[in-house]
Amino acid sequence: MAKTEAVKDPATKGKLKLILLLVLGLVLAIGLSVGATWFIMHKSEPAPAADPAAANAKPAALYEALTPAFVVNFNQNGRQRYMQLSITLQGRNQADLDALKVHMPVIRNNLVMMFSGQGFDTLASSPVGQEMLRQKATAVVQEVAQKEVGKPVIDQLLFTNFVLQ
Repeated sequence: MAKTEAVKDPATKGKLKLILLLVLGLVLAIGLSVGATWFIMHKSEPAPAADPAAANAKPAALYEALTPAFVVNFNQNGRQRYMQLSITLQGRNQADLDALKVHMPVIRNNLVMMFSGQGFDTLASSPVGQEMLRQKATAVVQEVAQKEVGKPVIDQLLFTNFVLQ
C-alpha cells in the first residue's frame, strides 16, 4: 500500500504545478491586456499645447449694445401688454460690427416686426419661450448681416434686459 500512495503523490504534485502555471499564465495575460489598453488610451490623448494663447485661436468676444431698448405692445384678450428688451450683439471682428452698424435701421425694423408677432403667453409662461425668441432674433440679425455684409458677423444676440408687463 505504501507503493500506491507514493505513486499518487507525484502525479498530484504534477497536476498542481500545471494548474499553478495555467493560473499564472492567465493572470499575466490579463495584466498585459490591461497594460496595453491603458498605454493605447493615454497615447491617443493630444499633448498639451506649449502656449495656451496659441491653442485658443478664437478671437476675443466683442459686444455692441443696440440702443434704445425695444418696446413692443401686445393686445391679449382686450388687455394691453408690453415687452421691453435691451439687446447686445456678440461678435468677433470689430470691422464687421462697424460695417453692420450702417444697417441698424433694417435690423431694428426686422426685430420689431418679429417681436410684435410673438404670443405674450408663450413668452410669459417659461424661459424656453424666451430662449426661442432669442434664437429667432439672432437668426434675423444674421440674415440681414449675410445679405448686406456677406457674412453672419455676430455669434449670438443676448438679452441684457427682458421685461414683460
